Amino acid sequence: MQNFNAKNAQRVQPVIMQPYGLLAQRMKKPLQRRTVDWAGDVIRTRLHRITSQHPSCDPPFVGTGPEANYDLLLPQAYAHLPATSFATKFVHSSTNKIRTPICALVWTPDGRRLLTGAQTGEFTLWNGLTFNFETILQAHDHPVRTLRWSHNRKWLLAGDDSGCLKYWASNLNNVKAVPTAHKESIREVTFAVTDLKFATCSDDTTIKVWDFVRCQAENTLSGHGWDVKTVDWHPQKALLASGSKDNLVKLWDVRTGQDVSTFHGHKNTVMSVKWNQNGNWLLTAARDQLLKVYDIRTMQEMQVFKGHRREVICALWHPFHEEMITSGSYDGSILHWLVGYDGQQAEMQSGHESCVNALAWHPLGHVLCSGSQDFTTKFWCRNRVGDNLGERDTTGTYAVGGDAASTAGYGGGRSAPYNRRQPVPPPPL
Repeated sequence: MQNFNAKNAQRVQPVIMQPYGLLAQRMKKPLQRRTVDWAGDVIRTRLHRITSQHPSCDPPFVGTGPEANYDLLLPQAYAHLPATSFATKFVHSSTNKIRTPICALVWTPDGRRLLTGAQTGEFTLWNGLTFNFETILQAHDHPVRTLRWSHNRKWLLAGDDSGCLKYWASNLNNVKAVPTAHKESIREVTFAVTDLKFATCSDDTTIKVWDFVRCQAENTLSGHGWDVKTVDWHPQKALLASGSKDNLVKLWDVRTGQDVSTFHGHKNTVMSVKWNQNGNWLLTAARDQLLKVYDIRTMQEMQVFKGHRREVICALWHPFHEEMITSGSYDGSILHWLVGYDGQQAEMQSGHESCVNALAWHPLGHVLCSGSQDFTTKFWCRNRVGDNLGERDTTGTYAVGGDAASTAGYGGGRSAPYNRRQPVPPPPL
């Protein structure tokens, strides 16, 4: 019996699991990614376009309850409600494995990916739906300062700090390079309407007009007394607008190479000039903390926007709302403005921890991307109906709503200066 009991005792000894066994491995926590799926919005917008072609149909409206989020359309459907496109809701923050400042960014023409240019000279592709990393490419040997797609969506031009200009195909194959396009850093590239010519500006105080096919400089525009920081081609005419470190904004006739007019409205470096899609308004942003809109039909200052606490680094128009402006500042804040309204209409006071170097709207106008000196690329989307723009979100961003925001169904705004179209009940069956 003693032997039997000893055998049983030996038989029932507990089995000790190995610490690194298969069953002892820690289960990985599933990763949940925020996404902004625009497929449903596209389908609903196209259906609404088909069913609302009759002149008696009212323009689309935005409901007031949470259920209205399911029927939200693309920004192009709300031409009469630009406040619905204020992108103040944080979605995702993307950072390269090697942390480096983001100097330039641009969406691919199909809107499926975002391309960023870093200070290390690298191109990084981010997915436009889930915002995750896709690929990285060592494109330049110096910091990439500007990226611009042609209007036919086939070619990408990139300029860097050494004055090198490169042609890139849509599959990111380097087709051609001009190592000595400028003597100093290339700050911006802009295409003509026909894509047969393009213009570049540089810190060597010159603007060059190039033939795209031959890749040769046809004309050099000299007139600025200091670094030329920005240039933009008129959407319909052979007219260039440029801003410089000499605080001047100049208009150039591309055919003759002469400056047509000069605006003396800023007291510090002009960092950005952008033509509106209507071809009549010119937006300027400078380090004097001001944004200005000029009407070239009268050659007069149309409106001044004050609200930034530090220097304005970048600014751009919305792709569908011609009166909507978005600007980024040296302190990391991002502001939304509307022509005809005083003050900012929406503000992300802590959008970034450092200078906002570049901004880019998604081709559909529902997502805003920002690249900063704090090594991050952040994505912002439209707020849901009923969200309070005066509440702080999980990232610490404090979004403040203005007059137009309160009229579009978002809280946190002041009194509305104009009436929003009220929902019309459906006709009886």
